Amino acid sequence: MQKNGKINIYLTFVVLNKIIMQNNLFIYNSLSKKKELFKPLHSSFVGLYVCGPTVYSDAHLGHARPSITFDLLFRYLTHLEYKVRYVRNITDVGHLENDADEGEDKIEKKARFEHLEPMEVVQKYMNSFNKNMEQLNTLHPSIEPRASGHVIEQQELIKILIEKGYAYEINGSVYFDLLKYNKEYHYGKLSGRVLEELQSNTRALDGQDEKRNSFDFALWKKATPEHIMRWPSPWSDGFPGWHLECSAMSTKYLGDEFDIHGGGMDLQFPHHECEIAQSTAALGKEPVKYWMHNNMITINGQKMARSLDNFITLDQLFSGNHPVLQQAYSPMTIRFFILRAHYRSTIDFSNEALQAAEKGLQKLMKAIETLNKLKPSASSTIDVTTLEKKCYEALDDDLNSPILLSHLFEGVKFINSVVDGSEKIDDPGLEALKDLFNTFVFEILGLKDETTGKGDEKLTGELMKIIVDLRQDSKNNKDWATSDKIRTNLKNAGIELKDLKDGVDWERE
Repeated sequence: MQKNGKINIYLTFVVLNKIIMQNNLFIYNSLSKKKELFKPLHSSFVGLYVCGPTVYSDAHLGHARPSITFDLLFRYLTHLEYKVRYVRNITDVGHLENDADEGEDKIEKKARFEHLEPMEVVQKYMNSFNKNMEQLNTLHPSIEPRASGHVIEQQELIKILIEKGYAYEINGSVYFDLLKYNKEYHYGKLSGRVLEELQSNTRALDGQDEKRNSFDFALWKKATPEHIMRWPSPWSDGFPGWHLECSAMSTKYLGDEFDIHGGGMDLQFPHHECEIAQSTAALGKEPVKYWMHNNMITINGQKMARSLDNFITLDQLFSGNHPVLQQAYSPMTIRFFILRAHYRSTIDFSNEALQAAEKGLQKLMKAIETLNKLKPSASSTIDVTTLEKKCYEALDDDLNSPILLSHLFEGVKFINSVVDGSEKIDDPGLEALKDLFNTFVFEILGLKDETTGKGDEKLTGELMKIIVDLRQDSKNNKDWATSDKIRTNLKNAGIELKDLKDGVDWERE
Protein backbone atom coordinates (compact mmCIF):
# COMPACT_ATOMS: atom_id res chain seq x y z
CA MET A 1 0.00 0.00 0.00
CA GLN A 2 2.83 2.35 0.82
CA LYS A 3 4.43 1.79 -2.59
CA ASN A 4 1.17 2.47 -4.45
CA GLY A 5 0.64 5.54 -2.31
CA LYS A 6 4.01 6.93 -3.38
CA ILE A 7 3.21 6.32 -7.04
CA ASN A 8 -0.19 8.01 -6.71
CA ILE A 9 1.40 11.02 -5.02
CA TYR A 10 3.92 11.24 -7.88
CA LEU A 11 1.24 10.97 -10.57
CA THR A 12 -0.85 13.62 -8.81
CA PHE A 13 2.18 15.92 -8.78
CA VAL A 14 2.73 15.37 -12.53
CA VAL A 15 -0.89 16.21 -13.37
CA LEU A 16 -0.88 19.33 -11.20
CA ASN A 17 2.50 20.34 -12.57
CA LYS A 18 1.18 20.19 -16.14
CA ILE A 19 -1.81 22.35 -15.27
CA ILE A 20 0.37 24.93 -13.53
CA MET A 21 3.04 25.00 -16.24
CA GLN A 22 0.52 25.36 -19.05
CA ASN A 23 0.56 29.08 -18.32
CA ASN A 24 4.35 29.38 -17.99
CA LEU A 25 5.49 28.99 -21.60
CA PHE A 26 7.42 32.05 -22.82
CA ILE A 27 8.08 32.53 -26.52
CA TYR A 28 10.42 35.05 -28.12
CA ASN A 29 8.21 37.15 -30.37
CA SER A 30 10.18 38.45 -33.37
CA LEU A 31 7.61 41.24 -33.70
CA SER A 32 8.11 42.70 -30.20
CA LYS A 33 11.76 41.54 -29.97
CA LYS A 34 11.21 40.08 -26.50
CA LYS A 35 10.04 36.96 -24.72
CA GLU A 36 6.32 36.97 -24.05
CA LEU A 37 4.08 34.72 -21.98
CA PHE A 38 2.21 32.52 -24.43
CA LYS A 39 -1.53 33.11 -24.23
CA PRO A 40 -3.43 31.53 -27.13
CA LEU A 41 -6.38 33.36 -28.65
CA HIS A 42 -8.58 30.45 -27.61
CA SER A 43 -7.84 28.78 -24.29
CA SER A 44 -7.41 25.18 -25.47
CA PHE A 45 -6.67 25.62 -29.20
CA VAL A 46 -3.46 26.75 -30.92
CA GLY A 47 -3.20 27.76 -34.57
CA LEU A 48 0.34 27.30 -35.91
CA TYR A 49 1.46 28.17 -39.46
CA VAL A 50 4.99 27.47 -40.69
CA CYS A 51 6.46 28.31 -44.09
CA GLY A 52 7.43 25.05 -45.76
CA PRO A 53 9.82 24.29 -48.62
CA THR A 54 9.84 25.34 -52.24
CA VAL A 55 10.07 21.87 -53.76
CA TYR A 56 12.53 22.01 -56.63
CA SER A 57 15.53 20.20 -55.12
CA ASP A 58 16.47 17.68 -52.44
CA ALA A 59 16.15 18.87 -48.85
CA HIS A 60 19.43 19.90 -47.21
CA LEU A 61 20.67 20.38 -43.66
CA GLY A 62 19.31 23.93 -43.59
CA HIS A 63 15.80 22.61 -44.20
CA ALA A 64 16.12 20.27 -41.22
CA ARG A 65 16.44 23.23 -38.82
CA PRO A 66 12.94 24.75 -39.13
CA SER A 67 11.36 21.32 -39.50
CA ILE A 68 12.86 20.11 -36.20
CA THR A 69 12.38 23.46 -34.43
CA PHE A 70 8.66 23.63 -35.11
CA ASP A 71 8.24 19.90 -34.63
CA LEU A 72 9.58 20.48 -31.09
CA LEU A 73 7.06 23.32 -30.62
CA PHE A 74 4.23 21.17 -32.00
CA ARG A 75 5.17 18.28 -29.73
CA TYR A 76 5.46 20.45 -26.62
CA LEU A 77 2.19 22.29 -27.18
CA THR A 78 0.48 18.95 -27.72
CA HIS A 79 2.11 17.61 -24.55
CA LEU A 80 0.68 20.60 -22.68
CA GLU A 81 -2.70 19.32 -23.87
CA TYR A 82 -3.46 22.05 -26.37
CA LYS A 83 -5.37 21.05 -29.47
CA VAL A 84 -2.93 22.21 -32.16
CA ARG A 85 -3.70 22.76 -35.83
CA TYR A 86 -0.27 22.80 -37.46
CA VAL A 87 -0.29 24.07 -41.05
CA ARG A 88 2.90 23.87 -43.12
CA ASN A 89 2.61 24.86 -46.74
CA ILE A 90 4.29 23.53 -49.86
CA THR A 91 5.38 26.21 -52.35
CA ASP A 92 4.92 24.79 -55.83
CA VAL A 93 4.40 27.96 -57.89
CA GLY A 94 5.30 31.65 -57.90
CA HIS A 95 8.68 31.53 -56.15
CA LEU A 96 10.93 33.27 -58.67
CA GLU A 97 14.71 33.33 -58.78
CA ASN A 98 16.42 35.59 -56.21
CA ASP A 99 13.08 35.88 -54.34
CA ALA A 100 12.22 38.73 -56.70
CA ASP A 101 9.23 39.72 -58.85
CA GLU A 102 11.08 39.06 -62.09
CA GLY A 103 12.96 36.10 -63.47
CA GLU A 104 12.20 32.44 -63.88
CA ASP A 105 10.07 30.27 -61.62
CA LYS A 106 12.44 28.00 -59.68
CA ILE A 107 10.30 24.93 -60.35
CA GLU A 108 9.89 25.61 -64.07
CA LYS A 109 13.64 26.10 -64.40
CA LYS A 110 14.28 22.73 -62.74
CA ALA A 111 11.59 21.10 -64.90
CA ARG A 112 13.38 22.19 -68.10
CA PHE A 113 16.72 21.00 -66.72
CA GLU A 114 15.34 17.55 -65.83
CA HIS A 115 13.01 17.31 -68.87
CA LEU A 116 9.95 16.93 -66.66
CA GLU A 117 6.59 18.60 -66.23
CA PRO A 118 6.70 21.19 -63.43
CA MET A 119 4.27 19.15 -61.32
CA GLU A 120 6.49 16.08 -61.79
CA VAL A 121 9.31 18.10 -60.24
CA VAL A 122 6.99 19.14 -57.40
CA GLN A 123 5.88 15.58 -56.71
CA LYS A 124 9.42 14.18 -56.91
CA TYR A 125 10.92 16.61 -54.42
CA MET A 126 7.86 16.74 -52.19
CA ASN A 127 8.13 12.94 -51.84
CA SER A 128 11.85 13.27 -51.12
CA PHE A 129 11.24 16.00 -48.52
CA ASN A 130 8.55 13.99 -46.74
CA LYS A 131 10.79 10.90 -46.70
CA ASN A 132 13.59 12.92 -45.08
CA MET A 133 11.18 14.40 -42.52
CA GLU A 134 10.04 10.90 -41.54
CA GLN A 135 13.68 9.85 -41.17
CA LEU A 136 14.20 12.82 -38.84
CA ASN A 137 11.10 11.67 -36.90
CA THR A 138 9.19 14.93 -37.38
CA LEU A 139 5.44 14.58 -36.98
CA HIS A 140 3.23 15.23 -39.97
CA PRO A 141 1.50 18.65 -39.93
CA SER A 142 -2.25 18.71 -39.46
CA ILE A 143 -2.62 20.22 -42.94
CA GLU A 144 -0.01 20.54 -45.70
CA PRO A 145 -1.60 22.78 -48.38
CA ARG A 146 -0.02 23.51 -51.75
CA ALA A 147 -0.01 26.98 -53.26
CA SER A 148 -1.21 25.70 -56.66
CA GLY A 149 -4.31 24.26 -54.99
CA HIS A 150 -5.33 27.63 -53.55
CA VAL A 151 -5.18 29.96 -56.55
CA ILE A 152 -8.88 30.89 -56.21
CA GLU A 153 -8.36 31.95 -52.58
CA GLN A 154 -5.39 34.06 -53.62
CA GLN A 155 -7.38 35.74 -56.39
CA GLU A 156 -10.17 36.58 -53.94
CA LEU A 157 -7.63 38.16 -51.61
CA ILE A 158 -6.29 40.28 -54.48
CA LYS A 159 -9.81 41.48 -55.29
CA ILE A 160 -10.23 42.67 -51.69
CA LEU A 161 -6.89 44.53 -51.79
CA ILE A 162 -7.79 46.24 -55.09
CA GLU A 163 -11.23 47.19 -53.76
CA LYS A 164 -9.68 48.70 -50.62
CA GLY A 165 -7.14 50.65 -52.67
CA TYR A 166 -4.02 48.77 -51.54
CA ALA A 167 -3.31 47.12 -54.89
CA TYR A 168 -3.30 48.21 -58.53
CA GLU A 169 -3.29 46.45 -61.89
CA ILE A 170 -0.89 47.35 -64.70
CA ASN A 171 -0.53 45.41 -67.97
CA GLY A 172 -2.19 42.31 -66.53
CA SER A 173 -0.06 42.20 -63.36
CA VAL A 174 -1.20 43.31 -59.89
CA TYR A 175 1.09 44.97 -57.34
CA PHE A 176 0.74 45.92 -53.69
CA ASP A 177 0.95 49.68 -53.07
CA LEU A 178 3.40 50.00 -50.19
CA LEU A 179 3.28 53.81 -50.02
CA LYS A 180 -0.50 53.70 -49.60
CA TYR A 181 -0.18 50.97 -46.94
CA ASN A 182 2.58 52.79 -45.03
CA LYS A 183 0.42 55.90 -44.65
CA GLU A 184 -1.98 53.94 -42.46
CA TYR A 185 0.16 51.13 -41.07
CA HIS A 186 3.83 50.45 -40.41
CA TYR A 187 5.73 48.51 -43.07
CA GLY A 188 9.00 47.14 -41.66
CA LYS A 189 7.84 46.51 -38.10
CA LEU A 190 9.03 42.88 -38.18
CA SER A 191 12.35 43.25 -39.98
CA GLY A 192 13.24 46.79 -38.94
CA ARG A 193 13.46 47.94 -42.55
CA VAL A 194 12.56 51.57 -43.28
CA LEU A 195 10.53 52.20 -46.41
CA GLU A 196 12.38 55.41 -47.29
CA GLU A 197 15.69 53.53 -47.22
CA LEU A 198 14.25 50.80 -49.40
CA GLN A 199 13.10 53.44 -51.84
CA SER A 200 16.55 54.98 -52.13
CA ASN A 201 18.44 51.67 -52.19
CA THR A 202 16.26 49.61 -54.56
CA ARG A 203 18.17 49.02 -57.76
CA ALA A 204 16.44 49.13 -61.12
CA LEU A 205 15.44 45.70 -62.36
CA ASP A 206 13.85 44.60 -65.61
CA GLY A 207 10.08 44.88 -65.40
CA GLN A 208 10.06 47.24 -62.42
CA ASP A 209 9.31 50.25 -64.60
CA GLU A 210 5.64 49.22 -64.72
CA LYS A 211 5.33 49.50 -60.93
CA ARG A 212 4.33 52.77 -59.30
CA ASN A 213 7.22 52.30 -56.88
CA SER A 214 10.22 50.01 -57.24
CA PHE A 215 9.63 48.42 -53.81
CA ASP A 216 5.99 47.47 -54.51
CA PHE A 217 5.67 43.69 -54.68
CA ALA A 218 3.71 41.43 -57.00
CA LEU A 219 0.40 39.88 -56.01
CA TRP A 220 -0.28 38.51 -59.49
CA LYS A 221 2.06 38.28 -62.48
CA LYS A 222 0.99 38.10 -66.10
CA ALA A 223 2.60 35.01 -67.62
CA THR A 224 4.98 35.40 -70.52
CA PRO A 225 4.27 33.15 -73.54
CA GLU A 226 6.85 30.55 -72.47
CA HIS A 227 5.61 30.36 -68.87
CA ILE A 228 4.02 26.94 -68.27
CA MET A 229 2.24 27.29 -64.92
CA ARG A 230 -0.60 29.75 -65.47
CA TRP A 231 -4.20 30.28 -64.42
CA PRO A 232 -6.99 32.49 -65.81
CA SER A 233 -7.84 35.56 -63.71
CA PRO A 234 -9.73 38.85 -64.08
CA TRP A 235 -6.40 40.52 -64.90
CA SER A 236 -4.55 38.04 -67.14
CA ASP A 237 -3.48 34.46 -67.58
CA GLY A 238 -0.80 34.37 -64.96
CA PHE A 239 0.31 33.12 -61.54
CA PRO A 240 0.24 34.38 -57.93
CA GLY A 241 3.08 36.14 -56.17
CA TRP A 242 5.20 34.17 -53.69
CA HIS A 243 4.15 36.19 -50.61
CA LEU A 244 0.42 35.98 -51.31
CA GLU A 245 0.06 32.22 -50.94
CA CYS A 246 0.85 32.16 -47.21
CA SER A 247 -1.64 34.90 -46.41
CA ALA A 248 -4.37 33.07 -48.32
CA MET A 249 -3.68 29.61 -46.89
CA SER A 250 -3.11 30.67 -43.28
CA THR A 251 -6.38 32.62 -43.33
CA LYS A 252 -8.30 29.73 -44.85
CA TYR A 253 -7.16 27.13 -42.34
CA LEU A 254 -6.50 29.19 -39.20
CA GLY A 255 -8.82 32.18 -39.52
CA ASP A 256 -8.29 35.93 -39.77
CA GLU A 257 -6.27 35.84 -36.53
CA PHE A 258 -4.12 32.97 -35.29
CA ASP A 259 -1.50 32.33 -32.66
CA ILE A 260 1.92 31.52 -34.12
CA HIS A 261 3.61 32.00 -37.49
CA GLY A 262 7.02 30.37 -37.86
CA GLY A 263 9.84 30.07 -40.35
CA GLY A 264 13.51 30.64 -40.95
CA MET A 265 15.09 33.98 -40.04
CA ASP A 266 15.90 34.53 -43.71
CA LEU A 267 12.15 34.82 -44.40
CA GLN A 268 11.62 37.85 -42.13
CA PHE A 269 12.31 40.10 -45.11
CA PRO A 270 10.79 40.36 -47.57
CA HIS A 271 8.47 37.35 -47.29
CA HIS A 272 7.00 37.71 -43.81
CA GLU A 273 7.06 41.50 -43.91
CA CYS A 274 4.98 41.39 -47.09
CA GLU A 275 2.67 38.81 -45.55
CA ILE A 276 1.94 41.15 -42.65
CA ALA A 277 1.27 44.05 -45.03
CA GLN A 278 -1.13 42.29 -47.40
CA SER A 279 -3.01 40.46 -44.63
CA THR A 280 -3.35 43.57 -42.46
CA ALA A 281 -4.53 45.64 -45.42
CA ALA A 282 -7.11 43.02 -46.43
CA LEU A 283 -8.40 42.18 -42.95
CA GLY A 284 -8.00 45.54 -41.23
CA LYS A 285 -6.04 43.88 -38.40
CA GLU A 286 -2.81 42.00 -37.87
CA PRO A 287 -3.32 38.27 -38.35
CA VAL A 288 -0.52 36.84 -36.16
CA LYS A 289 0.02 37.18 -32.41
CA TYR A 290 3.49 35.57 -32.14
CA TRP A 291 6.15 35.44 -34.86
CA MET A 292 8.89 32.82 -34.32
CA HIS A 293 12.06 32.50 -36.40
CA ASN A 294 14.81 29.91 -36.22
CA ASN A 295 18.36 30.98 -37.01
CA MET A 296 20.51 29.62 -39.81
CA ILE A 297 22.90 26.72 -40.19
CA THR A 298 26.21 28.02 -41.50
CA ILE A 299 29.14 26.35 -43.19
CA ASN A 300 32.45 28.16 -42.85
CA GLY A 301 30.51 31.08 -41.39
CA GLN A 302 28.22 31.46 -44.42
CA LYS A 303 24.51 30.61 -44.53
CA MET A 304 23.90 27.15 -45.98
CA ALA A 305 21.60 27.58 -48.98
CA ARG A 306 20.87 26.12 -52.39
CA SER A 307 21.26 29.56 -53.92
CA LEU A 308 24.85 29.73 -52.60
CA ASP A 309 25.65 26.15 -53.73
CA ASN A 310 27.23 25.33 -50.37
CA PHE A 311 24.64 22.89 -49.09
CA ILE A 312 24.76 19.23 -48.06
CA THR A 313 21.59 17.27 -48.69
CA LEU A 314 20.07 15.15 -45.96
CA ASP A 315 20.50 12.04 -48.10
CA GLN A 316 24.21 12.84 -48.42
CA LEU A 317 24.50 13.26 -44.66
CA PHE A 318 22.76 9.94 -44.04
CA SER A 319 24.99 8.14 -46.57
CA GLY A 320 28.26 10.03 -45.93
CA ASN A 321 28.42 10.66 -49.66
CA HIS A 322 29.80 14.20 -49.90
CA PRO A 323 33.42 15.39 -50.21
CA VAL A 324 33.37 17.35 -46.93
CA LEU A 325 31.90 14.50 -44.87
CA GLN A 326 34.26 12.22 -42.95
CA GLN A 327 31.52 9.64 -42.33
CA ALA A 328 27.78 9.00 -42.52
CA TYR A 329 25.57 10.55 -39.86
CA SER A 330 22.27 9.00 -38.83
CA PRO A 331 18.99 10.96 -38.87
CA MET A 332 18.88 11.01 -35.06
CA THR A 333 22.44 12.33 -34.92
CA ILE A 334 21.29 15.21 -37.14
CA ARG A 335 18.24 15.80 -34.95
CA PHE A 336 20.35 15.75 -31.78
CA PHE A 337 22.91 18.07 -33.43
CA ILE A 338 20.18 20.63 -34.10
CA LEU A 339 18.55 20.28 -30.66
CA ARG A 340 21.89 20.86 -28.92
CA ALA A 341 21.67 24.52 -29.94
CA HIS A 342 18.89 26.96 -29.09
CA TYR A 343 16.71 27.53 -32.15
CA ARG A 344 17.50 31.27 -32.24
CA SER A 345 21.29 30.74 -32.30
CA THR A 346 23.34 29.92 -35.38
CA ILE A 347 24.84 26.46 -35.81
CA ASP A 348 28.07 26.09 -37.74
CA PHE A 349 28.45 22.80 -39.55
CA SER A 350 31.56 20.71 -38.94
CA ASN A 351 32.38 17.02 -38.80
CA GLU A 352 33.67 17.54 -35.26
CA ALA A 353 30.33 19.00 -34.12
CA LEU A 354 28.38 16.16 -35.73
CA GLN A 355 30.68 13.54 -34.21
CA ALA A 356 30.25 15.15 -30.78
CA ALA A 357 26.47 15.00 -31.28
CA GLU A 358 26.74 11.34 -32.24
CA LYS A 359 28.65 10.53 -29.04
CA GLY A 360 26.21 12.53 -26.92
CA LEU A 361 23.23 10.74 -28.43
CA GLN A 362 24.84 7.34 -27.89
CA LYS A 363 25.54 8.22 -24.26
CA LEU A 364 21.93 9.28 -23.73
CA MET A 365 20.48 6.15 -25.35
CA LYS A 366 22.87 3.89 -23.45
CA ALA A 367 21.75 5.49 -20.18
CA ILE A 368 18.10 4.91 -21.03
CA GLU A 369 18.87 1.27 -21.84
CA THR A 370 20.63 0.97 -18.47
CA LEU A 371 17.73 2.73 -16.72
CA ASN A 372 15.25 0.18 -18.03
CA LYS A 373 17.36 -2.63 -16.54
CA LEU A 374 17.85 -1.08 -13.09
CA LYS A 375 16.50 -2.81 -10.01
CA PRO A 376 15.01 -0.62 -7.26
CA SER A 377 16.47 -0.38 -3.77
CA ALA A 378 14.72 0.29 -0.47
CA SER A 379 15.52 4.02 -0.47
CA SER A 380 16.26 6.78 -2.96
CA THR A 381 18.83 9.59 -3.17
CA ILE A 382 17.35 11.45 -6.16
CA ASP A 383 14.52 13.95 -6.23
CA VAL A 384 12.87 13.19 -9.59
CA THR A 385 10.24 15.90 -9.19
CA THR A 386 12.95 18.58 -8.94
CA LEU A 387 14.66 17.27 -12.07
CA GLU A 388 11.34 17.21 -13.89
CA LYS A 389 10.58 20.78 -12.82
CA LYS A 390 13.94 21.92 -14.23
CA CYS A 391 13.18 20.16 -17.53
CA TYR A 392 9.83 21.94 -17.86
CA GLU A 393 11.42 25.26 -16.94
CA ALA A 394 13.94 24.85 -19.77
CA LEU A 395 11.21 24.25 -22.36
CA ASP A 396 9.06 27.04 -20.95
CA ASP A 397 11.98 29.41 -21.47
CA ASP A 398 11.50 29.76 -25.23
CA LEU A 399 12.04 26.05 -26.00
CA ASN A 400 15.56 25.98 -24.57
CA SER A 401 16.45 22.49 -25.78
CA PRO A 402 20.19 22.69 -24.92
CA ILE A 403 19.37 23.47 -21.27
CA LEU A 404 16.82 20.66 -21.27
CA LEU A 405 19.49 18.27 -22.55
CA SER A 406 21.90 19.42 -19.83
CA HIS A 407 19.29 18.51 -17.22
CA LEU A 408 18.68 15.14 -18.86
CA PHE A 409 22.41 14.46 -18.67
CA GLU A 410 22.20 15.19 -14.93
CA GLY A 411 19.83 12.24 -14.93
CA VAL A 412 22.31 10.21 -16.99
CA LYS A 413 25.00 10.91 -14.38
CA PHE A 414 22.68 9.73 -11.63
CA ILE A 415 21.81 6.54 -13.55
CA ASN A 416 25.50 5.73 -13.90
CA SER A 417 25.99 6.44 -10.20
CA VAL A 418 23.23 3.97 -9.32
CA VAL A 419 25.04 1.34 -11.40
CA ASP A 420 28.35 1.89 -9.56
CA GLY A 421 26.55 1.87 -6.19
CA SER A 422 27.19 5.46 -5.12
CA GLU A 423 23.49 6.43 -5.49
CA LYS A 424 20.19 4.65 -4.78
CA ILE A 425 16.72 4.73 -6.26
CA ASP A 426 13.54 3.16 -4.90
CA ASP A 427 10.64 1.73 -6.91
CA PRO A 428 8.48 4.90 -7.19
CA GLY A 429 11.57 6.95 -8.04
CA LEU A 430 12.63 4.44 -10.69
CA GLU A 431 9.21 4.53 -12.36
CA ALA A 432 9.17 8.33 -12.18
CA LEU A 433 12.64 8.57 -13.77
CA LYS A 434 11.66 6.18 -16.57
CA ASP A 435 8.56 8.28 -17.21
CA LEU A 436 10.65 11.47 -17.23
CA PHE A 437 13.10 10.18 -19.84
CA ASN A 438 10.32 8.71 -21.97
CA THR A 439 8.42 12.00 -21.87
CA PHE A 440 11.27 14.42 -22.59
CA VAL A 441 13.59 12.33 -24.79
CA PHE A 442 11.11 10.44 -26.95
CA GLU A 443 7.77 12.26 -26.74
CA ILE A 444 8.91 15.91 -26.72
CA LEU A 445 12.43 15.99 -28.19
CA GLY A 446 11.37 13.36 -30.72
CA LEU A 447 14.55 11.32 -30.46
CA LYS A 448 14.50 7.56 -30.93
CA ASP A 449 16.86 4.66 -30.43
CA GLU A 450 18.25 3.81 -33.86
CA THR A 451 19.84 0.56 -32.68
CA THR A 452 16.38 -1.04 -32.46
CA GLY A 453 13.84 -1.78 -35.17
CA LYS A 454 14.43 -2.38 -38.85
CA GLY A 455 17.71 -1.38 -40.39
CA ASP A 456 20.56 0.81 -39.28
CA GLU A 457 20.96 3.92 -41.48
CA LYS A 458 24.44 4.66 -40.15
CA LEU A 459 25.71 1.14 -40.88
CA THR A 460 24.11 1.19 -44.34
CA GLY A 461 25.78 4.51 -45.12
CA GLU A 462 29.18 3.30 -43.96
CA LEU A 463 28.91 0.07 -45.98
CA MET A 464 27.85 2.00 -49.08
CA LYS A 465 30.83 4.33 -48.66
CA ILE A 466 33.15 1.30 -48.65
CA ILE A 467 31.50 -0.08 -51.80
CA VAL A 468 31.64 3.28 -53.59
CA ASP A 469 35.33 3.67 -52.66
CA LEU A 470 36.10 0.17 -53.97
CA ARG A 471 34.39 1.01 -57.26
CA GLN A 472 36.36 4.25 -57.49
CA ASP A 473 39.60 2.32 -56.93
CA SER A 474 38.60 0.02 -59.78
CA LYS A 475 38.00 2.99 -62.05
CA ASN A 476 41.30 4.59 -61.06
CA ASN A 477 43.03 1.28 -61.99
CA LYS A 478 41.03 1.16 -65.25
CA ASP A 479 39.45 -2.10 -64.09
CA TRP A 480 36.23 -1.31 -65.91
CA ALA A 481 34.84 -4.83 -65.59
CA THR A 482 34.87 -4.69 -61.77
CA SER A 483 33.54 -1.14 -61.75
CA ASP A 484 30.63 -2.10 -64.01
CA LYS A 485 29.95 -5.26 -62.01
CA ILE A 486 29.65 -3.28 -58.78
CA ARG A 487 27.21 -0.83 -60.41
CA THR A 488 25.15 -3.65 -61.97
CA ASN A 489 24.95 -5.71 -58.77
CA LEU A 490 23.93 -2.67 -56.74
CA LYS A 491 21.23 -1.85 -59.30
CA ASN A 492 19.93 -5.41 -59.08
CA ALA A 493 19.78 -4.93 -55.30
CA GLY A 494 17.69 -1.77 -55.75
CA ILE A 495 20.45 0.82 -55.32
CA GLU A 496 21.30 3.31 -58.07
CA LEU A 497 24.71 5.00 -58.27
CA LYS A 498 24.93 8.53 -59.65
CA ASP A 499 28.29 9.81 -60.89
CA LEU A 500 28.50 13.53 -60.14
CA LYS A 501 31.20 16.08 -60.83
CA ASP A 502 32.22 16.15 -57.15
CA GLY A 503 31.82 12.48 -56.29
CA VAL A 504 29.29 9.66 -56.36
CA ASP A 505 25.81 9.69 -54.87
CA TRP A 506 23.47 6.75 -54.33
CA GLU A 507 19.81 6.24 -53.63
CA ARG A 508 17.39 3.38 -53.18
CA GLU A 509 15.20 2.87 -56.26
